[in-house]
Amino acid sequence: MSDVMTAEVAAVGEETPYREIVDLLIRRGISAVPVVDGFRRVLGVVSEADLLHKVERAGRPEERRIFEGRRRRDARIKADAMVAGELMTAPAVTASPQTSLPAAARLMDREQVKRLPVLDDLGRLVGIVTRSDLLRVHLRQDAEIREDVVQEVLRRVLAVQDGLVTVRVRHGEVTLDGRVDRRSSADLAVRLAGQVSGVTRVNSTLGYDQDDTVALEQEAGITPVA
Repeated sequence: MSDVMTAEVAAVGEETPYREIVDLLIRRGISAVPVVDGFRRVLGVVSEADLLHKVERAGRPEERRIFEGRRRRDARIKADAMVAGELMTAPAVTASPQTSLPAAARLMDREQVKRLPVLDDLGRLVGIVTRSDLLRVHLRQDAEIREDVVQEVLRRVLAVQDGLVTVRVRHGEVTLDGRVDRRSSADLAVRLAGQVSGVTRVNSTLGYDQDDTVALEQEAGITPVA
C-alpha cells in the first residue's frame, strides 16, 4: 500500500468551516478530505457528497417527518452543519501501509468508499489511497513486473537458483516455467507472484522434485481423505 498511496495528504480539523473545506477540495482537485485531531488521528472523512446536502436543500423550507429514515435525517443534519466535525462521515474506513492492494480494493468495494486514509500503528494519518491509485498499478511496464518477480519472489524469498525458472510477462500476465525442489515452493511462487503490483494473472507450469505437501499436512494434523 505504501508504494501507491499519496503521502502529502490535505486534512482539516473538526472546527474547519464549510466554506474552507469547499475551497480546499476545489483548489487541490480532490473529492474528499480526512478530518483529524491535534495528533493527526483520523476522526472521519468529509466528501463532496457530505457537502452537497447543503446545496440540495438550499432555498427549501425545513421539512421534518414524524417517521424519518436514518438517511434522510443524516442528510438534513449535514445540510445544517457548518464545520467539519458535523459534516464528516464517521468512523472513517481506513487501511494500514501493510494492507495489500487486493485487500484494499475489496475493502473499498465492500464499504462503498472511493478512498482509504492510511494510518500508522498509532492511528495517525500517513497517506491516502484512492481507486485510481489502485488502478494505476496496472500501468506498470512488463519489464518492471518481471524484475520484481525474479528479484523479490524467486531470489529473495524462495532462493531459487538462476536459470531454473523462466519468467515471462505480457500485459501484466505472468507465466512461470521450469522446475523447483519442492511442491510447496512451486505453490508459493504462484501465490507471491500474484501479489506483485501490476500482475493481473499468473500461469504456471512449474514442476518439482519432491511433493512435500503431504508431510506438511501431517505436521499440521490434517488427515488426507482416501
